[in-house]
Amino acid sequence: MSYNWQLPDWENFVYDATVIDALCIEFALETGELKGLVDSLSTVIQQETILQFMISEAIKTSEIEGEFFSRQDIMSSIKKNLGIADVFGHIRDKNALGVGKLMVTVRNSYSDQLNEFSIKEWHYMLMEYSKHVSPGNYRTGQEPMQIVSGSYGKEIIHFEAPPSSQVPAEMKKFIQWYNDFEVKSSDIKKALIKTAISHLYFESIHPFEDGNGRIGRAIAEKCLSESLDRPVLMSISSTIEKNKKQYYQSLKQAQRTLEITDWIFYFSALILESQKNAKQIVLFTLSKSKFTDQFKDKMNERQTKVVLKMFENGVAGFVGGMTAIKYISITKTSRATATRDLQDLKEKNILTAKGEGRSRSYDLNLSAKETIDS
Repeated sequence: MSYNWQLPDWENFVYDATVIDALCIEFALETGELKGLVDSLSTVIQQETILQFMISEAIKTSEIEGEFFSRQDIMSSIKKNLGIADVFGHIRDKNALGVGKLMVTVRNSYSDQLNEFSIKEWHYMLMEYSKHVSPGNYRTGQEPMQIVSGSYGKEIIHFEAPPSSQVPAEMKKFIQWYNDFEVKSSDIKKALIKTAISHLYFESIHPFEDGNGRIGRAIAEKCLSESLDRPVLMSISSTIEKNKKQYYQSLKQAQRTLEITDWIFYFSALILESQKNAKQIVLFTLSKSKFTDQFKDKMNERQTKVVLKMFENGVAGFVGGMTAIKYISITKTSRATATRDLQDLKEKNILTAKGEGRSRSYDLNLSAKETIDS
């Protein structure tokens, strides 16, 4: 079986660009609407929105690779790297610090020219605290780099990357291709095509021992932002994570041919879906601001702490809702006080209740209106 990199002039991909004509129109409308919505927000809410996107991307790009970080660690890392607060001491998993730093760096340097040094620097940030790879260095050794699945003795090889000895030359060709592929900010079709190929091209080289998926998705974000001449507001990894099987199957098929029309359509559709999902996050952040302003004088210190903790989980919400046990854990108060506080929040229409007795839980009532004076 031949892989794309084994074919002559393999960087000369072939595709039918018209396959995304309708999709480009829809993406233009979505990205324009989102930009208008974000531009109408206050500076504080804009910053909160950007933070939520970076948190989502950091968490999901890690989960795709089987690494799970606490939202608190990721948020603390990103805030530290944004200069919002000195919270390094609160980060329990130092690997979360690396992915947080990567998110901030990719966003802040979207307009810088891509080169090998920057990619290696991203990898060093990501893998600095890893004990099993050499951060910032291409893979070496004679063993083939294979993507496999299945139990021992029944492995299925999905893809084999170029030998380590070829990686430096392949990466030089990749960087040359990337920088030669110029895109005007008004050419959405070309921006989507370049982004789709950039990710496929990099993943096919697979230059590092580990972290290739996360770096490859960072390249996709950088490429789209650079092409559109503004940092994009979306989490591509969140969309991929919803259907990882389809993502890996599409990538596997594209890595066996130079005819990549199906890949162009798949990845462009993925970006469109990510843009649509982004609108939900922006609207959620706006709801959070309005919600807290409306009820800030209606809650005691304990209640405020819990409500803000619930909001931290973003659009997905607080898993399982807020319960008395969780309330006690967060506020370090008694069960009687927790039950009384939660009932008070329900009566004020701040939370909605579901279930009875020990199974009772509470969710934020984002459509809340004040029902009592206190």
